[in-house]
Amino acid sequence: MTNFNYLKINKTRKIRYLKHTKKNATYIVFLHGFMSDLEGKKPKVFLNFAKKNDLGFLAFEYSGHGKSSGKFTNGNISKWSNEAKLLINKVIKKNKIILIGSSMGAWIALNQFRHFKKKIKGFLGIGSAPEFLEGLMWNKFSKKMKNEINKNGIIQLKYGDYVYPITLQLIKDGKKNKVLNKKIHQNINITMVHGKKDKSVPVKYSRNILKIFKNSKKKLVIVKNGDHSLSSPKWLKLLKKELKLIIN
Repeated sequence: MTNFNYLKINKTRKIRYLKHTKKNATYIVFLHGFMSDLEGKKPKVFLNFAKKNDLGFLAFEYSGHGKSSGKFTNGNISKWSNEAKLLINKVIKKNKIILIGSSMGAWIALNQFRHFKKKIKGFLGIGSAPEFLEGLMWNKFSKKMKNEINKNGIIQLKYGDYVYPITLQLIKDGKKNKVLNKKIHQNINITMVHGKKDKSVPVKYSRNILKIFKNSKKKLVIVKNGDHSLSSPKWLKLLKKELKLIIN
């Protein structure tokens, strides 16, 4: 049984999170993807990794995701990034951190560099999708779709077996959260792991992240038969191996 906690942000908003407290240790911070939650395999695998390696751990569900309160359609990159900053400050306080960003989580992770420059010791990206709202959604919308979202403020986007309610405010906010045009000069370990058969996000998104880090020890791992989530036992083992290398 996983013991979740809740952090009350205001009268109406509370965030569900998972933590492993370790005094004076580096913390792993796991940031999940778009419309995801903490019920998947990755959060639990990284939590167990933290326990085995004497590290702290934090993962949480953005508002409108999982069991956190709020409507998904009210959320955006700015709001979810601010929630990450708040949770890191409240739960981890002064300890150093290693960020793990899965898909959209890598975008949220990149937004943390402006707040926690001296605290961040490493960054692991998994199927990273920075700026995907413009590159993989808006720019690929047909004229009809753009007219619909401009008129109604929302569009129901069918993708595979899922339907995503994409709001105009989400798209507009995404354009305000550019991260790939900002250089980061920290000397830290950065590894991007990306499935070659990722049908959601092209590998170039991980390459683009590596380009913005000027002084870091950088690595791109392309998983030959890997999909977007990289959640099979074999690939989770690979992610743990790469995380260990970042720490050491």
